[in-house]
Amino acid sequence: MHRYFLTLSYNGTAYNGWQVQKNTPNTVQNVMEEKLRMILKEEVHLMGCGRTDTGVSARNFVAHFNTEKELLPNAFAFLRQFNQVLPPEIAVHQLQLVKDNAHARFSAQERTYYYYVTLDKNPFKSQFSWRLYRQPDFEKMNCVAQRLIGTHDFAAFSKSHTQVKTTICTIKEARWIKSGENEWRFTIRADRFLRGMVRAIVGTLMLVGQDRLTEEDFQAIIDSKDRKKAGSNSPPQALFLTGIRYPKDIYL
Repeated sequence: MHRYFLTLSYNGTAYNGWQVQKNTPNTVQNVMEEKLRMILKEEVHLMGCGRTDTGVSARNFVAHFNTEKELLPNAFAFLRQFNQVLPPEIAVHQLQLVKDNAHARFSAQERTYYYYVTLDKNPFKSQFSWRLYRQPDFEKMNCVAQRLIGTHDFAAFSKSHTQVKTTICTIKEARWIKSGENEWRFTIRADRFLRGMVRAIVGTLMLVGQDRLTEEDFQAIIDSKDRKKAGSNSPPQALFLTGIRYPKDIYL
């Protein structure tokens, strides 16, 4: 049995998230597993590096799977065949042989998300950004975002009633930059993320930028560990999983 890491990207705006669900077949994992089984002609399952929500996209997503077949000698042909049967919204880019205990989710050391906002009404960007009707104070938002850096309990920014052992995460970077004319990008990098965490953080920071919350209010929300105290989730279509890092010694 061989274990492979598969690097892919997808436009998630038309899908109900990554993970297979009982109430809908319209997930990225379900579509990919169906096509992968057709190609390999064996029962195979994908394990993703995370669980992106409905409408969220990924530029660099990693999933692992096990198969009896040796795919690496013909990796280019395998990826080409896989891309031919996948829908236009999903593309596979790289196949890597890894150790048997390597895990797409649990072996990851850190992940990076981007979130995009714009002040313009632009039909070519609206699918992948959050349109704002007035400019918030990004300098103030950046100042407050530094409160996120470090190891903290982020239960206040987590979807309620999720089955996780801990809500403690270590955030290494959280900042807004101007990425274009009337466009800004929020970068957040951490060892792990909770369900809905990035969108809850963005939604709450936006209240700071609109002078509806102070820096002290933001800290009080973190300390409360209460999701009801934080702001609403920002729209999903502007969020992208963009990077994921693994230890080098898992690759063969």
